[in-house]
Amino acid sequence: MDRQSMQERFGIIGASSGVRNALDRVRLVASTEITVLIQGESGTGKELFAQALHETSGRRHRKMQVMNCGAIPEGLIESELFGAEKGAYTGAVERRQGYFEEADGSTIFLDEIGEMPLTAQVRLLRVLETGEFSRVGSTAILKSDVRVVAATNKDLAREVEAGRFREDLYYRLSTVILHVPPLRDRREDILPIFEHFQHRFSQQYNTSGRRLDLNAREMLMRYRWPGNIRELRNVAEQTVVLLKGDTIGSEDIRPYLRGVTANGSGVGLVPIASTGGNAPDDGTGARERELIYRALLEMRGEVRDLKEQIAILVSAARTGAQPEVPSMPEASRLLVMHDEPQSADTSFIEEAPYEFDTDDDAPAPSGSNDLPTLEDSERTLILTALSRYDGNRRQTAESLGISERTLYRKLKEIEAAGHLPE
Repeated sequence: MDRQSMQERFGIIGASSGVRNALDRVRLVASTEITVLIQGESGTGKELFAQALHETSGRRHRKMQVMNCGAIPEGLIESELFGAEKGAYTGAVERRQGYFEEADGSTIFLDEIGEMPLTAQVRLLRVLETGEFSRVGSTAILKSDVRVVAATNKDLAREVEAGRFREDLYYRLSTVILHVPPLRDRREDILPIFEHFQHRFSQQYNTSGRRLDLNAREMLMRYRWPGNIRELRNVAEQTVVLLKGDTIGSEDIRPYLRGVTANGSGVGLVPIASTGGNAPDDGTGARERELIYRALLEMRGEVRDLKEQIAILVSAARTGAQPEVPSMPEASRLLVMHDEPQSADTSFIEEAPYEFDTDDDAPAPSGSNDLPTLEDSERTLILTALSRYDGNRRQTAESLGISERTLYRKLKEIEAAGHLPE
């Protein structure tokens, strides 16, 4: 079976080099009996590749047995794998077969193998080496002809170093390693996969298809997708069910992406505990803390770069020269802006551009060696961008990666503080 036929049959979408390499390796080893370890982050579609391995092998006429090692309590995992005799433990009222007996002549897929306890790892190694095992509560030796395909989202080599995974089992499982790349490393596949899910859910929910505009497509491409294809599928389903109209814009997509900052990349947010007690919380305090945490995360390790960028912007604003503005992904790291909800009426926002002289855009930091505050940095960047686009707020907002409503509110704050040039 060629690569394209395999992709169509098993629903593996993508033309990136990582996907092509993984599929080529599947085609090479599928017809053998070799043990395969599939590595990849959660949500990358590892089970699809395991299914492809089984369905293109000589064992395809029998059902592949799938076991999630992380979903079974430690005390029961051995009986699930190898079966148990009646009375072997409390609740064992009859003899039962385990996965290895049921998978005789077929394939067993051990998902999340890194979660398997050490005691079960010992017995699994024996099965891999000899094909022999015994039910829990029995000494009778049973044999099973099973091909093992395992998957993990952990670095098993590091788990071995930490003593949480047996070294001998690791080498036995990793005869062939199949790496499934995360979505952020195969960005050319993001839009085709999203459109595939959109089409599927449009048919499922009997809704019309919606087209992504250019800004929405760029946002999907820039986002880091920490949940990988599982998260992309979730976002596609929400856009089909919850959004109206024929076109989907970036502001429609933004609420469904976790941790989207001005540069469109995902950020691991610090969880904020509830205030507790009986104190009222209108959400303002939590929102401010979230913004502070986001700013700290964005700016860590780049304080020196931040100071240099602000100095360039302030100097350009004072001299009236066209500033060498950093690329948006870099410039937007200077601040973190959160858009207001779009449900409110924004018809009051005027389209008339601000007219002002750029010779005195914003005050310089108080000392040459002082780091500008976040507020000063934000104000400087907004005014410089506004000047660059001749007061056109729509273009300014787009360049900063924020909505016009947010820009309007920021300008009102700057004007109220007396920093808006006449």
